[in-house]
Amino acid sequence: MRDDNIPYTPMIIPALDLIDGTVVRLHQGDYSRQRDYGSDPLLRLQNYEKQGAKLLHLVDLTGAKDPSKRQIPLIQKLISGVTIPVQVGGGIRHEEDVKTLLAAGAARIVIGSTAVKEPEVVKEWFTKYGAEKFVLALDVRISENGDNNVAIHGWQEASEMTLEQVIEAYQPYGLKHVLCTDISKDGTLTGSNVALYQAIHKKYPQIALQASGGIGSLADIKALEESGVAGIIVGRALLEGKFTVEEAIACWQKG
Repeated sequence: MRDDNIPYTPMIIPALDLIDGTVVRLHQGDYSRQRDYGSDPLLRLQNYEKQGAKLLHLVDLTGAKDPSKRQIPLIQKLISGVTIPVQVGGGIRHEEDVKTLLAAGAARIVIGSTAVKEPEVVKEWFTKYGAEKFVLALDVRISENGDNNVAIHGWQEASEMTLEQVIEAYQPYGLKHVLCTDISKDGTLTGSNVALYQAIHKKYPQIALQASGGIGSLADIKALEESGVAGIIVGRALLEGKFTVEEAIACWQKG
């Protein structure tokens, strides 16, 4: 998929996390707190597209845990089974991962821990493949003094970087897309950290910010309309039937 086929108006981005072909959700990144939602990811993605989704988000949790077990055949099948772009993440550590996923049809590659731990390597990828091909997934724990500290390795380890420091390090390389998750909100269905997104958008208006974590109702989507985010990642709420993609898009578009 060509990245320039992806619309840049604010959008709802349905998400699926995959372990060994099964759709799952982990509570705040904890593999021991896993909930299964069936082994029909392609049908789900096709349904999301039918309802009006313009971009999809996949996370290969098997590959994130063990890169040698990356679910490439499944990812390729899922991408080829829909006509809209798909961004893919999950333990992207090496250039071979990038090349393999792009060859599989991914429109964008979502990079988390590696972007923080090996920035010079990832900056080379930006230069080689184009910044538009990447989304930096920056998951934050907000400290008592208000710092947006980036967590890495499935949130098990704290980095020494703040969200703002990472964004600023990549701006000279054309950074466009940032997927930001407030870890305390992920999988809770209790709403997003609207203030966080407002602050980041105000500071970096040129960044297309994807909000992730906490969406549990249409009211949570409505609450983000003045936040400046370019997209809202929605996972568990769709899987549990809290609302449909069609309803979410209608809510978002009403503004």
